[in-house]
Amino acid sequence: MEITKRQELSEIARKIRIGIVESTNAAGCGHPGGSLSIADVLAWLYFGGEMNINPNDPAWADRDRLVLSKGHAAPALYSTLALRGFFPVEDLKTLRKPDSHLQGHPNMHKTPGVDMSTGSLGQGISAACGMALSAKLDNKDYRVYAIVGDGESQEGEVWEAAMFASHFKLDNLCAVIDLNGLQIDGKVTDVMDIAPMDKKFAAFGWNVFECDAHDLDSVEKAFTAAREAKGAPSVILSHSVKGKGVSFMENNAGWHGKATNAKEFEQAMAELRGEA
Repeated sequence: MEITKRQELSEIARKIRIGIVESTNAAGCGHPGGSLSIADVLAWLYFGGEMNINPNDPAWADRDRLVLSKGHAAPALYSTLALRGFFPVEDLKTLRKPDSHLQGHPNMHKTPGVDMSTGSLGQGISAACGMALSAKLDNKDYRVYAIVGDGESQEGEVWEAAMFASHFKLDNLCAVIDLNGLQIDGKVTDVMDIAPMDKKFAAFGWNVFECDAHDLDSVEKAFTAAREAKGAPSVILSHSVKGKGVSFMENNAGWHGKATNAKEFEQAMAELRGEA
């Protein structure tokens, strides 16, 4: 990747993270940890040229789709959509407010740019499979992306979807497993170990790729390979850091589902702005 493009995307990812911290702080609740871990991947999808979308026509029939299967990471998706022009950035501070279109989990009927309502873990990747099959049946060439949590991957429905996608040869589907290693109750390996993910997806008939979620060159390489792979669905095992970008949140399961207090907010913003 060219240095200038990488710098631009890194700056966008930084702004996505700022939006995550600002919105969850304004709400007094939310899920910052697992939102921060996917900021770079979202920057690539929405700003790196990976997804074919039109903010001026969110319901465009031939658009690429993204399903945030780990729906609790909605602050990351909202921040990305706002920066991409789907709605005003100022709306982020209304997160989880009673009259806001930005609910705690994505709602496709309320928020421009949200392609599927999610929240019940495992259902998002299943819906993404249905979207991809629909494209095949309609002879459409749009692609479908699904971001799945590693803790979420303990759900049996994820593996039912994996079997379905392989059976129907959905090579227009790309799943991204956010492997940050932590879930609400602690380490994924302690709660219910999901390893080896590469061998499991390969056994289900998927093309398997891996990336460093915070290295945009690595992210680009993985998504390019997934796009070029034919005949079977693709999965990207995205190795990430929960809470990435905020020192006291990084690799800390306690930040799965809580917002910053005033002092923590100041520190987080200073770090994200490069002032700390």
